[in-house]
Amino acid sequence: MNTAMLTVGLLKAGFGLFVGALLIFAGSRVLHRLIGAGAVDTAHRKGNVAIGVLDAGGLLALGLVLQHAVVSTFSAADLLVRDAKITAGALGQVALYAGAHLTLSALFGALVLGAGVWLFAQLTRGVDEMAEIRAGNVAPAIVLAAVMLVLALLTAPGLEMALDGLLPMPQLARDLLPAAADAVPAMVDAPR
Repeated sequence: MNTAMLTVGLLKAGFGLFVGALLIFAGSRVLHRLIGAGAVDTAHRKGNVAIGVLDAGGLLALGLVLQHAVVSTFSAADLLVRDAKITAGALGQVALYAGAHLTLSALFGALVLGAGVWLFAQLTRGVDEMAEIRAGNVAPAIVLAAVMLVLALLTAPGLEMALDGLLPMPQLARDLLPAAADAVPAMVDAPR
């Protein structure tokens, strides 16, 4: 049994749980305010299925956006574990990087999704999607949920790259990573 892999795997699972519970919740609250969904909790209690569909689409879209930030954080953690000495400073670097990266991803993800919903609403003049959804009409909720999912799929890689440029991954165990030429044995022409 490889206890290091087990430990890192459990830490990653716990981290994913934290992101799923806290940041998705916070990001969805920001998104609801941006798109004018109104009192979502009250609508849920009253059984407004349309708000539920819209909320589910927003949660899935935010999850897709945050997935890239989580993968980047896991990469940093993997580099940290490769190092023979795991120091408090290195752990702090990864924690700071993860917190900043995930918070910005949730915020920018909500902003991108909110802007996309706003733009879609501008293109569909004559239909007030949010008023229809608040009134319980499921059809526009399904459409806006799909719009948010497509926006997340199309913008997440660019958002990840922008955030990686803004918050570069900490340099951890860099010298332990083999160069590409060292990783593959030299190809020697064998006599034929």
